[in-house]
Amino acid sequence: MIPSAAFSFDLGAADGRARAGLLRTPHGEVPTPAFMPVGTQATVKALSPRDLCEIGAGMILANTYHLYLRPGDERIARLGGLHAFMGWDGPILTDSGGFQVLSLAQRRAIDDDGVTFRSHVDGSEHRFTPEKAIAIQENLGADVIVCFDECAPANDYEYNVQALARTHAWAERCKAAHGRADQALFGIVQGGIFADLRARSARFLADLGFAGYAIGGLSVGESKQQMHEVLELLDGLLPPAQPRYLMGVGTPQDLVEGVARGVDMFDCVLPTRMARNGGVLTRTGRLNIRNARFADDPAPLEPGCTCYACANFSRAYLRHLNQANEILGHHLLTLHNLHLMLTVAQEIRAAVLAGRFEAYRQAFWERLRRSTS
Repeated sequence: MIPSAAFSFDLGAADGRARAGLLRTPHGEVPTPAFMPVGTQATVKALSPRDLCEIGAGMILANTYHLYLRPGDERIARLGGLHAFMGWDGPILTDSGGFQVLSLAQRRAIDDDGVTFRSHVDGSEHRFTPEKAIAIQENLGADVIVCFDECAPANDYEYNVQALARTHAWAERCKAAHGRADQALFGIVQGGIFADLRARSARFLADLGFAGYAIGGLSVGESKQQMHEVLELLDGLLPPAQPRYLMGVGTPQDLVEGVARGVDMFDCVLPTRMARNGGVLTRTGRLNIRNARFADDPAPLEPGCTCYACANFSRAYLRHLNQANEILGHHLLTLHNLHLMLTVAQEIRAAVLAGRFEAYRQAFWERLRRSTS
């Protein structure tokens, strides 16, 4: 791996386990804690890059597997890379495609060298190896890329032992294959819910040395308590000078509790997926805008929210848009949900910098408890 002079992480403050830092990339700085909206197909569904800038998104995520299949990573490279292709000049992180490939069930076969799979788009056969995953991500040109790994079911010990051996061997191969100096490579810690395997993975990857460390294999069916126990363990094992990225986890509650256990970066499709199905995130829980009780409700989605949707439209109107399957409804709910996630991340950062994170955390949960009592 070639060290990137354009990439650095400065830990500005810590309040207990909670951290506030600054991630520097070739396409700009990202204050942490950070939530990254997911742009699977080189677009955050229902939003434009301008929308993302206006709600304060600092970094977005794109999907290696999907972009490899269409329009193709080589085509994106010829067209100037992912930033130019999608009109987003801020930082981008790409995953390795490992989770998508390995979740294809009957469509894939795993061996120690890599994975052979059939496309969900047209059934064509393809093969990913660690070297291939790195080559695709280098073509895409994201600021942060991640190692190819095997994500095993969280509670299957024997499977996790086998998958961890592959994940570690593939991490070594990814590091050897990585050649772009303007990209930072993150290793991925695996091991399910098992403390001994997670510790083994953290130590192995830390010894290899990466620009940052992703935490994979969580939010895949284990309990919140089990996830929190894994994060608490890893907080004491991962190098403190590098960012920690919790993959695929992202509700307001997850942000608060993840930061409380040393996490710096998050991503999740939940806020955008919920929005397309009438789901609304608020500080006091979730709403289903399809509910008939909102048909005559003149209130905004969340009183006090400053997003464009809440500042201009009522629950009644947004329910109407959803019932009529109007595109504007998807847009406005997505805008609100992501605005909330990004705002909570900003508030957490301010609380850590001020040395009052625990007070913020307690107030957050108290507000949620009051709303459900």
